[in-house]
Amino acid sequence: MNELNYSPLTALLTFLGIVLLLFLLFRPGKGWFWLIQKNKESSRKVIIEDILKLLYHSENEEKSLNLVDITRTLKDPDDLIIDSINEMAEHELINLEGEHVKLTQAGSEYGLRIVRAHRLWEKFLAEKTGFAEADWHKIAEQKEHELSDADTDKLSARLGNPQFDPHGDPIPTNTGKMANVTGTLLSEMEVNSFGRIIHIKDKPDIVYRQILAENIHIGSHIRIVEKNANRVVFHSEGEAFVLAPIVAGNITVTELKKDVKVEENIARLSMLTEGETAEIIGISKEMRGESRRRLLDLGFVKGAKVSIELPNPLGEPKAFLIKGTSIALRNNQASKILILKD
Repeated sequence: MNELNYSPLTALLTFLGIVLLLFLLFRPGKGWFWLIQKNKESSRKVIIEDILKLLYHSENEEKSLNLVDITRTLKDPDDLIIDSINEMAEHELINLEGEHVKLTQAGSEYGLRIVRAHRLWEKFLAEKTGFAEADWHKIAEQKEHELSDADTDKLSARLGNPQFDPHGDPIPTNTGKMANVTGTLLSEMEVNSFGRIIHIKDKPDIVYRQILAENIHIGSHIRIVEKNANRVVFHSEGEAFVLAPIVAGNITVTELKKDVKVEENIARLSMLTEGETAEIIGISKEMRGESRRRLLDLGFVKGAKVSIELPNPLGEPKAFLIKGTSIALRNNQASKILILKD
């Protein structure tokens, strides 16, 4: 009797469960099926844009890529990359010339838009956030796919339509124009020549992180003191730097023909020792946004006198006396403040 009494209720609950399941699966705009399809389309868009950007950079360096090069470089499954390339060919974004993949005019323009979004994001991260410099590239690679052309224009306007990103790469305008970057690779500089660092490549990642670990900054003046097959040695801001040629090849400088002997006397605040006093010359361009404004507000302005008030037996942070106030800074902060020792 109980089974007969509850059978209609069970049937109703089963029916309602099926209806709910269908609703969750196929609800317009928010159903699981729709979300899965949306994720697939989003993934395909990201892969296509990654391929376009890869081809754009390679063609700018006068390198040709084939399908094997692309699948080896990107981390996506090979079948998705091949499907994306076929779709790109259908939409006339690329041409397949033998085994090589070439951008069409439309593909090149699309790739340039992704490059623009990426470099603007890196500029935003450098100027407006506290993210570590080593993380800018990775974050920008994710965010570059989320911006529409209108969003990219708004971001550029918010940043004051900058010409260069934090690494010294030119940022394209919305019409595709870019500032020229002309310089010499650090690895090709002659001994006793002078220069100013204008660009640091952020790829490959292992080389870029080594450069960051050395506290080498864009805008720094350098003098080459030694160069051979094994190393490049240069002086900058009171310090000696030793790099392997392959690492030095990721740094571009503009050669200085004028007398720069005065610049050689400049040091970093992190090098100040107990009992010494110095005059603030300026703040490195590597210190940006809120961090830069905070240092200026604390009194680290050009012409101010500074000394060490309290050394730290652990090394950092150190307490610096400036304008009668004790300010504690870590070495990575102090290394971006330039001084002239008394």
